[in-house]
Amino acid sequence: MFERSPKLKISVEELAVIEAALHTQSKILNMQASAGGDTARARLNEVKRLLSSLAQRKPAGKTNQTKAPFWGFRFPGLSRICG
Repeated sequence: MFERSPKLKISVEELAVIEAALHTQSKILNMQASAGGDTARARLNEVKRLLSSLAQRKPAGKTNQTKAPFWGFRFPGLSRICG
């Protein structure tokens, strides 16, 4: 009758890692799509929808104020290269 989807428990830190990976994937797919990849464009749209969904579901007050990825604090030069 009613299907229940399984609930996953993900920490805020784990969510930040997933979100950073999706942003990186989005950049890669954007480059591939700009080169004419129709499959990459479709996948890019899926990733963007997922990022939007994650942003809406993120716990209030736990937003990351910096634009640098989470590892940018350990490797400051890397955030300038990749950000």
